[in-house]
Amino acid sequence: MNADRPVTLAAIAGAHGVRGEVRLKLFGEGAEALRAFSVFDAGDRKLTLKSIRPANQGAVATFAEITDRSAAEALRGTVLTVPRSALPALGEGEYYHHDLLGLPCVSTDGRTVGEVVAVENFGAGDILEIAKPDGKRFMVPMNDKAVPEWGEQVVISSDYVE
Repeated sequence: MNADRPVTLAAIAGAHGVRGEVRLKLFGEGAEALRAFSVFDAGDRKLTLKSIRPANQGAVATFAEITDRSAAEALRGTVLTVPRSALPALGEGEYYHHDLLGLPCVSTDGRTVGEVVAVENFGAGDILEIAKPDGKRFMVPMNDKAVPEWGEQVVISSDYVE
């Protein structure tokens, strides 16, 4: 795990109102989770969070450096990141989606399977999308039966490998 690797937490979707507020598309656990961070990397600049509140399908935020609607609109599409080292520590059995992306995958019987290219959640728990060396993809539920271990690599039960 690279502690300095940036983790994307949100993206600016556009302006909200005329005072420089921005609409955010969130990629984490909601507006409350962003309050844990005071400064975000936004491309080649830093943005200092002043306030944030939940809004339909995201949040509305105020940053010290954005003071009017034009400045807010100019940042549409900008992603807000923090270094991986700034995220809270994890408990036993927990993981950040970000840490799983790009990990090599092997089966419990030792075969090379591919690598994790996405982590999805459609409501019933996380699902890993694995790209095989031939380019084909398949999905595996992220549970103890299908994925008995992960760390430097993801071990997938042979029962789930095609």
